Amino acid sequence: MAQTKATISRKVFQLKSKQYITPHYLRITLNGDVSDFEHSTVGDNNKIFIPPKGVNEVQFPVLDPESKKMVYQNTDTAPFVRTYTHKGVNLAKNELYIDFVNHGDNGPASSWAIHAELGDKLGVAMRTAPKELYPSDVDWFLLVGDATAIPVLGAILEDLSASSKGVCVIQVSSSEDIQELPTKASIEFHWIVEENTQDESRLVNQVKCIAIPSVSKFGYVACEFSAVKQIRNYLRKELKWISNELYAYSYWKNGVAEDRSAADRQAEKKSIA
Repeated sequence: MAQTKATISRKVFQLKSKQYITPHYLRITLNGDVSDFEHSTVGDNNKIFIPPKGVNEVQFPVLDPESKKMVYQNTDTAPFVRTYTHKGVNLAKNELYIDFVNHGDNGPASSWAIHAELGDKLGVAMRTAPKELYPSDVDWFLLVGDATAIPVLGAILEDLSASSKGVCVIQVSSSEDIQELPTKASIEFHWIVEENTQDESRLVNQVKCIAIPSVSKFGYVACEFSAVKQIRNYLRKELKWISNELYAYSYWKNGVAEDRSAADRQAEKKSIA
């Protein structure tokens, strides 16, 4: 998929409101200058900068002229940085929407979303130009993810044409967390309810049970590290999908914080060229 070269804009927003879409799914509305994100693609990844507890100012890293690396001038107030997907931008209202999976206090992003009060600040860094999430010239789509992937899968589903067909498999922790995801396409949905959010074996097995038609196809897979690895190996090695037919990347690794698992996730993504 061709990508448009773009700059990254960093902005500080304030919490305007929050709403539970499901028991474990929280939509955050942020207020601030969203003009730089007018052309950003809904579903594209961004970085959020979460101030540590007791700090309500967002510190962005700056370029160190000697090391040529991005560093924080004050490590005591340096934010936690996590990867998220924005749900949308409202230019007229100066609002940015980001959905969070409620993991309780097991992680700085979830904890911030649950406990943040109106006016609390959050930093966001996001691409300012459009990004192609999927090729538009294929007939059949395989969309796979856990709850963390619902924003991007929802964006793809909403954008698909009426002539598109495919299967969407999503794992959530309770039946109450099943959402209505609008789409014009003919999509067969499989919602897997698994209380143990760290066990994605049923998600993997469901993918292996899907009858994939002999037409032009594209898969978008976003879930836990080991599940992505198994699904990628199945599609690429066993079913012989070629590289441009699949985007598969892990959003998280079981038992490891995002910043500590980044190298493993990047290396695994490159393991099958």
